Amino acid sequence: MRRIINYHPDRLTGLLLAMLPFVLLIAAYAVGSQARLAENADDKLMPAFATFVDAMSHLAFEPNRRTGEYVFWTDTLVSLQRLGLGLGISTLLCIVIGVPIGLIPYLQQFLNSFMAAFSLIPPLAVLPILFIIFGLGETSKIVLIVFGIAPFMIRDVTIAVTQIPREQLIKAQTLNASTWQMMTQIVFPQVLPRLYTGLRLGLGAAWLFLIAAEAIASEGGLGYRIFLVRRYLSMEIILPYVAWITFLAFAMDFALDRLSRWTCRWHHLAS
Repeated sequence: MRRIINYHPDRLTGLLLAMLPFVLLIAAYAVGSQARLAENADDKLMPAFATFVDAMSHLAFEPNRRTGEYVFWTDTLVSLQRLGLGLGISTLLCIVIGVPIGLIPYLQQFLNSFMAAFSLIPPLAVLPILFIIFGLGETSKIVLIVFGIAPFMIRDVTIAVTQIPREQLIKAQTLNASTWQMMTQIVFPQVLPRLYTGLRLGLGAAWLFLIAAEAIASEGGLGYRIFLVRRYLSMEIILPYVAWITFLAFAMDFALDRLSRWTCRWHHLAS
């Protein structure tokens, strides 16, 4: 008797199944919105889709009268710049710190416990401290992202390094390889897939810290705009911005997955 776990959808069926939850969510919202607007035409909680289109068209395709900027695209660019710098610095720290800690026993004894404790500090709890030290400008927002995701990525890469078979390092030493050569030619290529995975898993947290920082003290960005219009209950702006952030995060996750498959083909073939 065949069990359900042995049935696999074909390509078309799989695509339809993947799209179905989104279609159901949109349909449920449409029904709920129509019901609320039928009771109260001025309801702000669940605006009609036409209201979304009007609001976002104004923000995306009409320049601001005061600054001349296209607000939606300016907010997107500002947030992506902050996020990109935060992720880039976190990745660099992950490589520079995580790989040596996992490879060199003295560094492992010296920093492993410290990094474990450091990674447990709630990033949002130190946000006021970051504002005091770095001010309310760009630096504090980028540092918050780094503070929030870099320690976890460093720990993950450190664990990945320690899981590399010791025989490989012994063979490299018998061939007179230096520590630097082992680090760059043996260790780093093997932990690179784990690094991509860490980045993908850290994306959600990175967006969270970015939105939090922009909401508290900022002059632009997606999070800033959401919290700016909340006082007016402008759900026709808030909901599209949330959907756009979700789409950007999904696109970044997809891009990292493609990049991982392109640069680490051996890993994906093996798995």
